[in-house]
Parts: sequence; structure tokens; C-alpha cells
Amino acid sequence: MTERNVVLVTGAGGWLGSLLVNALLDDPKTPDVQLVLVDIVEPKAPAGANAITIKADLTDPSQVDGIFQTSHGIPDTVYCLHGIMSRGAEDNFDFGLKVNVDSVRLVLNAARRFGSDIGRPLKFIFTSSLAVYGGPLPEVIKPDTIATPQGSYGAGKLLSEILINEYTRRGFVDGRIIRLPTIVVRPGAPSAATSSFLSAIIREPLKGIETTCPIGNSLSSPELDLAVWVASPETTVKNFIIAKHVPAAAFAPHTRVVCVPGFTATVREELAALEQVGGKEAVARVRFQDDATNRRIVSSWPARFDNAYALSLGFAVDEGGMVPVVERFKQQVQAGLA
Repeated sequence: MTERNVVLVTGAGGWLGSLLVNALLDDPKTPDVQLVLVDIVEPKAPAGANAITIKADLTDPSQVDGIFQTSHGIPDTVYCLHGIMSRGAEDNFDFGLKVNVDSVRLVLNAARRFGSDIGRPLKFIFTSSLAVYGGPLPEVIKPDTIATPQGSYGAGKLLSEILINEYTRRGFVDGRIIRLPTIVVRPGAPSAATSSFLSAIIREPLKGIETTCPIGNSLSSPELDLAVWVASPETTVKNFIIAKHVPAAAFAPHTRVVCVPGFTATVREELAALEQVGGKEAVARVRFQDDATNRRIVSSWPARFDNAYALSLGFAVDEGGMVPVVERFKQQVQAGLA
């Protein structure tokens, strides 16, 4: 049975969800795509898109089946993007589990049932995070590195990963788990993510706004040498689309987890790129106020990965480090797009 190009996106009202929707509309491998866009607040569909928008609380079992039963029919592909970000999950443990684990399981179970109705497993693309890692780690993370999260957000993501892998092993869904780097630079307002500052220290200064860096107490602080694993929004969304088209047989037989490619940057290197692109006056808009909880969580995440497996599957990687990323964002600010 061929795909009908019906794609369900949960978390479609978020920033990443909206980028994904536009990318799906531009994807030549997904012609005449029919979209079902779902979020806790009804998302907006791009003009001209063949889209159904739904406001739904995915922690409520009675609302989950409805997102699979629209006039578009049962979706061929589910992008599961919804969730509570890292600091939000850490500060509210029970709510974080409810959204990041329980609701994912509800959507996963629905995908299993409705996939059975059309006679084949639905593609279930889940956005995970490098926050699944923590504790003592090797210098470079490889596909066989054991995930030991040191935060509630990472723990929730890992629990959902295990379920998706098991459902895939059983043939209930065709899972594709993409562990994302930290995405820099995110436009818009700061989020509840612990890593939010990594975008804020670029975004706000380039907009002429002061911001606070929770790592270190000054530009000379050694804490600024904290390294992080990052990717640009453009490359991240490209990899969302690639994940849909990877042949099932190409994945490793024991897991559907892929750490999508990124690159290593320190907080200090971010600020240096900001100065190169925006000048010293941009860096002067960054204030410092060390936050021990924030620093503990971010420093528990790995900063170097082996990209070889992901690249062998066809995933893309940024080239050139932080400066091109910051330059692109500056251009977006100047064009009124960020």
C-alpha cells in the first residue's frame, strides 16, 4: 500500500512545529500533502495548505483518537513534537511526566490501533534530546553509548524512546527517534528550556535587547568554556524531513534512535561569534548571573558526538561553526523575520 501523504503533527503550534509544516509543504517527496495540525492551542495553518487544525489536550485519552479520525483519513506519518521543555519538566516533575511520557504513550497507542486499521504500521517520528545523556560519559558519544539522564526532561524522553523502540520491534509502528542537538538560534520569546539562554545570548543582543547568561559571572569566567552540542534551525528541520524518507531497512536492527548531526561550541565561542557578527556593542548587552541549577543540567549533557551513523543514513550537518549560524540569524532580524 502506498502512502497517501497524510501527516499528523503534534505540537504543531510551536516554533519547530511551524517550521516543520512549511518544510513538509515544500518537500518534493511529499506531493499534495494533507496535514493534521494539533496543539494545546489551535495552531495556524499556512495559507493555501490542505490542513485541518485541532485544539487538543493530548494528556486526555478521550481527545487522542479524534486526531486520527479526521476527514483526511488515518495519517501515514505522525510527527510527535509536543512536550514540556527541560526546565519546565525539572520544576514540575509530575506534570512533566504527564506530558512527556503519558501523552506520548497515548498517541503511540492510537498510532498502533489505527495503523492496524490500514494494514501497516504508521511512521512515528519522535523528537528526543541529548538530555537523555548524563553522568560520566566518554569524550565522544557513539551510537552504543548508554543514556543515563540527569534531569527529568531527559528521563521522560528516554522512557518514551524505549516505548517507541519496543513498539517498532513488535511491528506496531515504524518508529524513527531523532535525538536533537540544542537548536541555536531560536527566534521568538525565550522558552522554558534549560538551554534557552544559548539562543537568548545571540537573539536578544542582535535585536538591541539586554539578556542574562546564567553561566558564569563575567566575560572572563572560566565557566564560559562550557561546551554544548548544537545545530541550526535550518539543518534541524531538514533532518526532520529526511527522517521521514529513510528506508526502514537502513536503520540499525536493534534501535531506531539516531543522534542527528550537530557541532560543538562553547558559550565563549558563541559570544565571540556574536562579537564578530554584531560588534562589541552586541556583547555588551549580555549580563551574567550564574544559575547553579541551570549550569548543572546543561553541563551534564554531552558536547561531542560521532556523526558517522547519522550521516550514513543521509542526515545533514551544519558547516562552518557558529559564525554562519549567527550571520543567518542577523539577516533574519534585519528582514523582520525573527
